[in-house]
Amino acid sequence: MTNTPGNLKYTKEHEWIEERGEKLIRFGITDYAQGALGDIVYVQLPKVGDVIEAGKVCGEVESTKSVSEIFAPVSGKIVGVNSSLDSAPETINSDPYGSGWIAEVEVSAAGELLSSDEYQALTA
Repeated sequence: MTNTPGNLKYTKEHEWIEERGEKLIRFGITDYAQGALGDIVYVQLPKVGDVIEAGKVCGEVESTKSVSEIFAPVSGKIVGVNSSLDSAPETINSDPYGSGWIAEVEVSAAGELLSSDEYQALTA
């Protein structure tokens, strides 16, 4: 069974979000997704200032197995990115919910989000 912290929300596309303030979230890809991808070797991050739309592609993750798109979990503006992933993309494998986060977003609208239990049922 994969790790799905109860304090986070999830998407059907295997992203997680953490609320960081009234209109601010941090997101990344789930433990389930990083496990399915295998060893991550490259991450194409969105850019600060980009406007993203929930459910639309906002980046990609490349592993030794495949390339996978990152889907925006919410709509809003990118206000921060985890640039440490440029030199250490494997951090997503070792700590997907911590130092492997992808970006921070000033939210304008939430996407379709799942609780930890709902996400676990989806990936079971």
